Amino acid sequence: MSPTPTGLNGAMSFDKMICSRCSEGFEPHEKIVNSNGELWHQQCFVCAQCFRPFKDGVFYEFENRKYCEHDFHVLFAPCCGKCGEFVIGRVIKAMNANWHPECFRCEMCTSELADSGFIRNAGRALCHECNAKVKAVGLGKYVCHKCHGIIDDQPLKFRGEVYHPYHFNCTACGVELDSNAREVRSRPGFAANDMNELYCLRCHDKMGIPICGACRRPIEERVVTALGKHWHVEHFVCAKCEKPFFGHRHYEKKGLAYCETHYHQLFGNLCFVCNQVIAGDVFTALNKAWCVHHFACSICDQKMNQKTKFYECDLKPVCKKCYEKLPTELRRRLRRQHEATPKKYPPPTVA
Repeated sequence: MSPTPTGLNGAMSFDKMICSRCSEGFEPHEKIVNSNGELWHQQCFVCAQCFRPFKDGVFYEFENRKYCEHDFHVLFAPCCGKCGEFVIGRVIKAMNANWHPECFRCEMCTSELADSGFIRNAGRALCHECNAKVKAVGLGKYVCHKCHGIIDDQPLKFRGEVYHPYHFNCTACGVELDSNAREVRSRPGFAANDMNELYCLRCHDKMGIPICGACRRPIEERVVTALGKHWHVEHFVCAKCEKPFFGHRHYEKKGLAYCETHYHQLFGNLCFVCNQVIAGDVFTALNKAWCVHHFACSICDQKMNQKTKFYECDLKPVCKKCYEKLPTELRRRLRRQHEATPKKYPPPTVA
């Protein structure tokens, strides 16, 4: 802007007007810059750092010195601790750094912390909910999905999350629930968790819905009944390998169910040669079991039976013909070893 000089009745004349930067006067028809009451030559109204005119007339002032936007950012504006860009406008100062409000987020769930507040945990900025979860994990406990408080007693699991049981009431009788409450899908045909409801144990038992012996949850589809209990199909598994039976035969022993292989491995007979369950007759010799057609000389593979004479060599059967072909010294050593530690093997039998 160019101020208009006045005469004797005015405020100021050209001979008394000076530039705020160079302290020189102005020519009568020279364009003058007026900024907050201070006058400048156009060539003097420049950035105090780079000495260039202000782009679009925009400048920043600090300690009575004017700077272009770029130099002001470089000299004075803070940099964001996340994106590294200059922070213009609102600055969040936290964790010994400066942040854009949208860049200051929880390091676990990435929710914005500028307005909700945060808690410093092990050098991390966490929202209150995530901090409660971390604290609960350290204590070996759960965090309520509704109030985000630590659950000191048994949690109530509902729709895949855990809660304080007292947040819910029975759908049937309205009583406040405890951790024994049961989750039931209210309408068939809906996806899991879409229309689930909670019932106290008493009301649930009146509904006659079977409870899985493994997960203790209601069974709403196919039911497996075994060992005096009900099971989800995928939860009725072998006590040894934990693989579901899915309708295949199982074997019971002392209140537990086993697949055929592990039942015979633990309590029955597996062939010493093929390591398969011996379904038919069992040939027993040298404290081992064989399929009848697998009991053979370990050298020539000649099939043997309970009437065939054989010898023990390295805990394996050897027929008489192969034994006699062994070096004399080896046979003598085997004989001495056998006499020194006689084995009380029962005679070979077929069961």
